[in-house]
Amino acid sequence: MFHILEKRIGEAFAARVASLYGQSVPVQTEQPKQTSFGEIAVPAAFQLARQLKKAPKAIAAELAEATGKIEGVAALEIAGNGYINVRLDRGYYGAGLLAGAPHAGVGEPGGTPSEAEKGAKIIVEHTNINPNKAAHIGHLRNAILGDTFVRMLRAIGEDVEVQNYIDNTGVQVADVVVGFLYLHPRTRTLGDPRIQIEKLIKETRFDYLCWDLYAEVSAYYQAHAEKLITWRAAVLHGIEHHDEIIFGTALLISEAIVRCHLQTMHRLGIHYDVLPRESEILQLKFWETAFELLKARGALVKETEGKNEGCWVMRGSAFSTDLENPDDKVIVRSNDTVTYVGKDIAYQLWKFGLLGKDFFYRIGPAGDWPPLYVSAPEPQDVVAPHFGGGARVYNVIDSRQSYLQDVVVAGLRALGYERQAENSIHFSYEMVALSPRTCVEMGIKLSEEDKSRPYVEVSGRKGLGVKADDLIHKLIEKALDEVTSRHLEEPEDSRRRAATHIAIAALRYFMLKYTRNSVIAFDFGEALAFEGETGPYVQYAAVRARRILGKLEERGHVLPDFQASLTREAMARQLANEDCWQALLAASKAGSAIQQAVSSGEPAHVARFAFQLAQAFSGFYQKFHVLDEPDAERKTFLLWMTDYFRTQLERTLGVLGIEVPEYM
Repeated sequence: MFHILEKRIGEAFAARVASLYGQSVPVQTEQPKQTSFGEIAVPAAFQLARQLKKAPKAIAAELAEATGKIEGVAALEIAGNGYINVRLDRGYYGAGLLAGAPHAGVGEPGGTPSEAEKGAKIIVEHTNINPNKAAHIGHLRNAILGDTFVRMLRAIGEDVEVQNYIDNTGVQVADVVVGFLYLHPRTRTLGDPRIQIEKLIKETRFDYLCWDLYAEVSAYYQAHAEKLITWRAAVLHGIEHHDEIIFGTALLISEAIVRCHLQTMHRLGIHYDVLPRESEILQLKFWETAFELLKARGALVKETEGKNEGCWVMRGSAFSTDLENPDDKVIVRSNDTVTYVGKDIAYQLWKFGLLGKDFFYRIGPAGDWPPLYVSAPEPQDVVAPHFGGGARVYNVIDSRQSYLQDVVVAGLRALGYERQAENSIHFSYEMVALSPRTCVEMGIKLSEEDKSRPYVEVSGRKGLGVKADDLIHKLIEKALDEVTSRHLEEPEDSRRRAATHIAIAALRYFMLKYTRNSVIAFDFGEALAFEGETGPYVQYAAVRARRILGKLEERGHVLPDFQASLTREAMARQLANEDCWQALLAASKAGSAIQQAVSSGEPAHVARFAFQLAQAFSGFYQKFHVLDEPDAERKTFLLWMTDYFRTQLERTLGVLGIEVPEYM
């Protein structure tokens, strides 16, 4: 509702600017510095003062007089040196919210025309964990950011396709294959190693086993550098050229670990539409097609001397920010194996529908999660939706990959795809570390120096880190202790369900409340706190709102028919109370908050709004004794406000991927 009125007011003033001054400019709106100044401020006069050579205050007066009546606006006032302050019609506003225009303010229409409204698709690629070991805490930030951004886009009506790229032929998977075939060759000496590996998949926590094996291989390479070259090169070559044992082993390992990753992400409410795999990028000649296109445009050059002799490279001048010493990027190695970024260029071309090729698809791994599709190397008896062909593509990848993302965009530009290059967006973020206190709680031994640091970095390659499932389990157990201390009378399964909701809220909110360019030091105590800017605090506000409405039923009453009882006039009477009006305004701005978050690409704005919404409800709860209010109209209004807060809290939490527990 608020967003609709902002848009309506901006358009009304833009029309008057055009008719009075012949200027075609978008009119922005702002939040007044004080609530006493009204609800919306229009600074258009300041925008026009220089062109018109007129005082802003005079322009503001002319605009306010010429604009006339705007539906939903009670008054226009000139303030300061030229601001136009807008006071909304409170009765109109409350009646509009009651009528559901739009209901609860989440996903409200009336914003800037989007790609979805033009019939286009947005693709968000996130998670992208190398399928060589268990997911860790750093992967969770990627997945939670990506999933929340998808929820935000869908809340404003965008058509979004969620992809999780599976790099099942890369170096990380190759190194785990090295571990099984070379470092611990027993699996190979006993015949087909896949038989032994399948047994391990059934009998062990396979992603955990590979976590340790990957760290072991990495340590072995440090002590035996020659093996890094020979073993890894042999496995990568075998994967790319489809050696039956090596390629089959890589696929078996990666598919088993992908199932583990899907289960981990499902615990957090994170799901995907399609899993494109790197193996099909190679098998279906995606890369070869892209390679020929890039060579034909002169975007790649084969080096005949120097350190990159025999390699196909992209000149650094096409993408490097160091204009004096731009480094060339190897796309195809001298042994004819393609680097990660080469395959990613082909993948990006497919995402935009520019490659002239498509995957085949099969139904993905079955589980508790919704059905999904996986790319396949040959035709399947499956009718899949049309994937790819997006108008805008967001790649959720950490900031350390900015260089490689620049290379991908340079590849698009080299092929003449300027619009797609502009719409190829690196949705970057900084790393996740651990507070020293959390390291100790997770059993990570720290030196005295590390204990004094503000945070401790983790490394999957070194085996130093926190597995995602271990972290989630620890959070649930801590939340369960708190829930049990408050609700010992509840059944154990009920308490565990509530604890799980609280733990997931704590984790997701902690990952979201910081801006993407902030390094996070995850801390159990801070994340799980029931007070302060945390997920549990926002959940508690929603639980409290539900409890008020539940107590009404316990007293033998039902919610009134709000539509019949609260007329526009009744709304105006009740919203004349400034505390009620400010509470309703705060609660009704979810749509604006989400729109702002989408425009800035910053989910932290939604997290911040959720916290402010919870604070607003807490203030409302303290000021008004809803169930004991003696005046009938006022009690009906307060019950409606409580229900409205509940809905807003639940829906905003839903955009953050957080569920509301039965109790806390």
